Amino acid sequence: MDNTLRVGVISSTHGVRGEVKVYPTTDDANRFKKLKTVILDKGRGEQMTLTIESVKFFKNMVILKFREFNDINEIEKYKGRDLLIHRDQAVKLGKDENFIVDLIGLKVVTDEGQEFGVMKDVLQTGANDVYVIEGQDGKEYLFPAIKQCILDVDLDTQVMTVHILDGLLEL
Repeated sequence: MDNTLRVGVISSTHGVRGEVKVYPTTDDANRFKKLKTVILDKGRGEQMTLTIESVKFFKNMVILKFREFNDINEIEKYKGRDLLIHRDQAVKLGKDENFIVDLIGLKVVTDEGQEFGVMKDVLQTGANDVYVIEGQDGKEYLFPAIKQCILDVDLDTQVMTVHILDGLLEL
């Protein structure tokens, strides 16, 4: 498991004083109000801890001002870069909740003990998430993230156990 989680991506600059527009990749953009610092992924394995001075919201974006940057030219080169937090800064998960990053790559087996495939992605829909699982046949299958279908997620063993609902594989 990775020790950091992505909470946003710098999409563009905002004004000339070093503010940036951030596309939040977290379920709750309001969490930026509680964060004191984030980690900027500068690329090539380099990271930089940034101190959040102010947080504003505009449409679906978060506008952040970092103490370390006071000019548009200083921050502009970081467009498209990820903002990360350490796991201990993450929101507390409820029962049967997991971070998406922890689900990707899990081995998927059926409740009958057969290997089915590998967890590839999560689609976030209005009703419930949908898990994209690449079957051993190379095809992608969509599994609704509901208790009747996703029986168990064991992050220690890196295995997800699923029940294949009638008609699910024909979709």
